[in-house]
Amino acid sequence: MAEASRAETRMVLPIFPADTNHYRTLFGGQAVAWIDQAAFICATRWCRRKVVTVHIGEVNFHHPVREGSIVELIARLKRTGRTSMHIAVEMWWEPMDRDERVLACQAECVLVALDEEDHPVAVPQFK
Repeated sequence: MAEASRAETRMVLPIFPADTNHYRTLFGGQAVAWIDQAAFICATRWCRRKVVTVHIGEVNFHHPVREGSIVELIARLKRTGRTSMHIAVEMWWEPMDRDERVLACQAECVLVALDEEDHPVAVPQFK
């Protein structure tokens, strides 16, 4: 897999009633769970090791995500440390009935690679 494709992950999900609150908008906790999931997949593809989330930075909610719409999460590797990967995640909202796309929320996640004994291990450096 080419470096560029290993450094980005995209997930597209429908917003069902079980994902929403009483206002019929996406639960913030569900959004954070999906952000963490997208970052996890991106980090795993980058280093092909066991990875764990050690930090989720400030989550900024910009636009409500309504039931019956779709979201696309885009996770991009921004930089690497010795054992860590810093991944920016954006969630884009799209209504199903019109051609519109709005940034709904974003966050930065830090994940660390682990060896078989759960000790931090070096990751390939991002150029």
